[in-house]
Amino acid sequence: MADTHDSGPGRSGPKRSEPSPPERPTPEGRGAQARPRGAPASKRAVPAHPLARERRGDGTPPRRPGARPLPRGEHFVTPGATGLRRAVERKSAAPLVFLYGLPRWILPVLLVVLLLVGFAVPDWRGGLAVLPVLGFVGWLAYMSWPSLGTWGRFMRVALAAFLVALAADRFGVF
Repeated sequence: MADTHDSGPGRSGPKRSEPSPPERPTPEGRGAQARPRGAPASKRAVPAHPLARERRGDGTPPRRPGARPLPRGEHFVTPGATGLRRAVERKSAAPLVFLYGLPRWILPVLLVVLLLVGFAVPDWRGGLAVLPVLGFVGWLAYMSWPSLGTWGRFMRVALAAFLVALAADRFGVF
């Protein structure tokens, strides 16, 4: 028999020379070319640097895998806003986009943990834990105020008042 045998452990039989499959084109935005199925790992293309990723057709960089797209809408800020509201909305744009890009469970879990610490610890450390929750609730209440109805405004004021009372109690004001 003219075929050579593989002398590797556990292998017996003739060596087969299979043609390698053609290389597949790389999907846009994924960097280096993927190795074809069955090709040895040593022939794999070197991945591109993460900062040197290809851009999409509209010139914007590709999104992170699993990142949520921004919500649709014409305005990111309140139309016709002037003065303090306009300044706060402009300064808040980057933190809002950052928070929107986080996994959905992180922020609620963090706020609940801080609030539970505020309830459980009866001294100034409990009041200190409530302050970030109060700041976040106040910031979101200010940002959403123009789009709220009467009931929504009432609930945000009531929540902020409760958090102020809780923090004041923990700091020993009452």
